[in-house]
Amino acid sequence: MKYQGSNADLIGQPGSRARLTTPALVLDLDALERNIQTMAGFARERGVALRPHAKTHKSGHIARMQVEAGALGVCVATIGEAEAMVDADIPGVLITSPVVPPDKIARLMALNARADGLMVTADNPDNVDALAAAGLPLRITVDLNMGRHRTGVSGAAEGVALARRIAAAPALEFAGITAYAGHVQHVEDFAERRRQVIEANTAAIELRKGLEQAGLSVPLISGAGTGSHAIDGDGGPYTELQVGSYIFTDVEYDAVALCEDASKPFEAALFVQSTVVSTNAEGFVTTNAGSKRFAMDGPPPAVVSGAPAGSSYGFMGDEHGKLILGDGGQRPALGATIVCLTPHCDPTVNLYDAYHVVRGDTLVDIWPVDARGAV
Repeated sequence: MKYQGSNADLIGQPGSRARLTTPALVLDLDALERNIQTMAGFARERGVALRPHAKTHKSGHIARMQVEAGALGVCVATIGEAEAMVDADIPGVLITSPVVPPDKIARLMALNARADGLMVTADNPDNVDALAAAGLPLRITVDLNMGRHRTGVSGAAEGVALARRIAAAPALEFAGITAYAGHVQHVEDFAERRRQVIEANTAAIELRKGLEQAGLSVPLISGAGTGSHAIDGDGGPYTELQVGSYIFTDVEYDAVALCEDASKPFEAALFVQSTVVSTNAEGFVTTNAGSKRFAMDGPPPAVVSGAPAGSSYGFMGDEHGKLILGDGGQRPALGATIVCLTPHCDPTVNLYDAYHVVRGDTLVDIWPVDARGAV
């Protein structure tokens, strides 16, 4: 379904990128395509599979591009995101957070009846029993705590016991291990991040050994992320990578040395475009993109264009941004366009209904954020 928004009449018009009604979430399609192909090529060269995390983009369009480039499917964080991906005909959806409340278990079972290759993770025997009680076929991975203590079994013994419980249930199938070390992804120094990744991965290796010793095959180990992909893709325990933010990058990842040689394999592809709405103050101008338009759990947005070098971005409230001007250069005029790199891409995406998809200076499409707010 085509998204019909305030900028739909601009699609295909040269120069339309600069004429968008703002605030707008802007997606550079050329950069997105290159990022998808770069990660797909990385995985092929190393013989590891991709199941990218769709919590980053929440978009059926983007998930389809990833699958067409060779991904097995996508990961999601919620049953609502899983429903959105299945509705978009995306196969191989893995829900990486436990599905616990009875109403959501009912939704899970209904979704599994129409999904291709759906899997869910679990970390508690009571949850496994509740899933088994539905009496319907379901593939389940054991969720392993990799050091963040958010979810996951505490170690190999607990993981083997849970896997045996899954395998013993008539309708359930043990599918493997989910092991995401989220706490290491944004360690900026490559050598220190590699040390922490290798340390965290020992938990997955020990669980795999325990399962094999117990006579249980381990079809998949799903984990890693954008920050650790270059490490985990070269000899890590994973059969597939759950990379997410690589498709866009953001201010947080721009500070991380993703590769040992300090190269940047992925391009900035996602931006917030705003408009200057007041120029009366000294030292700064006010835009129409405030705290409702950017994720607030990380660094401030980075100014990409429209302001003097050295300018920085802050907030003046829900609807207004504060563009603090750098020395020199021309002061932005009333109505000027300001473009910022998103600070943390995943939660920023969730603040918008749609992507404004551009090639060069032209708006070429508008894609809905299909799973926005999906729980």
